[in-house]
Amino acid sequence: MSGPILSLRHYRHSLIAHSHDHPQLVFGLRGRLEFEVQGHGAGIDRQGLVVVPAGAHHTCASTKGSDCLVLDVPGEHWLCEQLGEHADASRRLLDRPAALGLNERQQQLVDWLAASPVHDPLIARQGAALLLASLTPTAAASIGACQRLPYAAFDAHIEEHAAYPLQVADLARIAGLSSARLHARFTAECGMTPMDYIRQRRLLKARRLVVQTLLPLGEIAAQVGYSSQSAFSAAMLRAFGCSPLALRREAGDNAR
Repeated sequence: MSGPILSLRHYRHSLIAHSHDHPQLVFGLRGRLEFEVQGHGAGIDRQGLVVVPAGAHHTCASTKGSDCLVLDVPGEHWLCEQLGEHADASRRLLDRPAALGLNERQQQLVDWLAASPVHDPLIARQGAALLLASLTPTAAASIGACQRLPYAAFDAHIEEHAAYPLQVADLARIAGLSSARLHARFTAECGMTPMDYIRQRRLLKARRLVVQTLLPLGEIAAQVGYSSQSAFSAAMLRAFGCSPLALRREAGDNAR
């Protein structure tokens, strides 16, 4: 496999039909992607993933558009080197087609990687290893052992109110916790603060608007809570490794 390990992809109505000689995991971020692997159909939404074994013929398309994080597993040597004791469980996962659901902690890892510069080899390599390790039975059992914060409700609230000032207290009310307790839970579960989470969700929305619409960048900045376009551009550069204008140009190039 010569391409990147992790990549962000936008799927459209055009049908893709092919196979490849390496396993692949496709994680839903937004929208619904209709998938078929070796005759078995599945739909990928947020908190879902599809396993495509090496050599498996598969087709996919999205009527209304779908954003996904794709993990192309490099090969056996990479699995042994990066996964260690999780390698055998990962092999079993990758050997057969499957449509699986993610818990909130696993989805947080997917979201964090989607907001990171996945073209960076170190982030891609270690992020892919963490994703695979999180999907092994032992890791998944420990991740799901305690009650999780209501991330879907947080996401919906941030999406709806991204243009307005958002505070930790807003999410604390949704969770039924004090702001201090919410901060502690976020740090323990996600490795980030509630304000970091709000910022991440805003920038993911901004990236989607930059890539999928022709809205002026200043209007997109306002829609995600930035009064200054320069501050917005700097935040996008830190999050994604390129400016909003460069992201839009790249999306246009990929569409041709």
